[in-house]
Amino acid sequence: MKTITKAIVPALSLALLMSCGAGQKEKAGALGDKKVELEKLKTEKGKLDEKIAKLEDEIAKLDTTASTQKPKLVSLTPVGKADFIHYLTLQGFVDQKNISYITPPGQPGQIKAIYVKQGDHIRKGQLILKLDNDVALQNVNAIKQQLNSINAQLALAKSVYNRQKNLWDQNIGTEVQLLQAKTNVETLEGQLKTVQASVKAAEVQANQSNVYSNVNGVVDDVTAHVGETFNGNPAGGGYIRIVNNGDTRVTVTVPENYASKVSRGDKVKVLLPDNNTTFEGTISFISQSIGATTRGFTAEVKVPGNISVKPNQTAVVNIIDYTSPNAISVPLNTVQNDENGKYVLVAMKQKDGFVAHKKTVSIGQLSNDSVEIKQGLQAGELLITGGYQGVFEGQHITTKAD
Repeated sequence: MKTITKAIVPALSLALLMSCGAGQKEKAGALGDKKVELEKLKTEKGKLDEKIAKLEDEIAKLDTTASTQKPKLVSLTPVGKADFIHYLTLQGFVDQKNISYITPPGQPGQIKAIYVKQGDHIRKGQLILKLDNDVALQNVNAIKQQLNSINAQLALAKSVYNRQKNLWDQNIGTEVQLLQAKTNVETLEGQLKTVQASVKAAEVQANQSNVYSNVNGVVDDVTAHVGETFNGNPAGGGYIRIVNNGDTRVTVTVPENYASKVSRGDKVKVLLPDNNTTFEGTISFISQSIGATTRGFTAEVKVPGNISVKPNQTAVVNIIDYTSPNAISVPLNTVQNDENGKYVLVAMKQKDGFVAHKKTVSIGQLSNDSVEIKQGLQAGELLITGGYQGVFEGQHITTKAD
């Protein structure tokens, strides 16, 4: 190998000397030829250098007993068996099912007083605010006055009827007079029932100025103010929002191609990045339809009561969609490729130490930085997990630094 290299150098030097010794007339015509010849020699030298390097590498691989070969420093990890789990990772959000907006039981009205503030714990039936009911009270008083008038007229009509009946019993008066008196009583009695019902309705309307909570919970937000018209609609004015943490869930949209893999009762792991909290649960609900725009279906996971969350908080949902019990898995970066397919490097024991050995493998599912090995590895083998870059078949390896 050295002889070939030395033969090239004198040839190159000779070409250069001949070029320098040429006369002035020859230089102009031969300069181009010399440059071409020089480039040709450089190309030949580069090819020879590549061949030399390749031969040296092949000899090093074949001559495993050469005294110049130093073992490659690597890291070894015993191959073991464990349950291999693959997760479908999706982003969802916290959904409060019991979010209530306080609304007046009757017509919207002007706020006279608000009895709660943000953060207050309230109970169902507790008075939240009071609306202006002056007009409603005036209406009640007016109807009651009408009721009193009808009562007076009815009393007079009954008195007249009783007198007419007594006279009729004594054969005094006419039957027409008796019937007219009776009709007046019946008409006023009907009017009395109508007005009594109107009084009750007016009183109910007046009492609707008191607005009560329909749930237990915490006052999450108050945007209503005294003097404003209150209808409770968050899209159309001031409102009071009550949150009940008793039914909090994480909602996620699952792509439709997983419809056959994700089911109610499947185990999940949920991460709440904002407060770095993780909890395990099961899918409690799956929608029966595919969203027209999302092309997915909704899945829900109940949040344990001891987990502090807020509505619309981001959640990362990991749904278990594949499990292989007692499986072999290796770090993904240890799987390499050659002309025969995928392989890993393991350590084989020999008399003079360990050597690297390629093992062709068949892979399965991926999970984070690990890959399932279907075939090709056995439990107990020593996998090269560090320093495997550049290691070749049969190369001496060691786990001890010099």
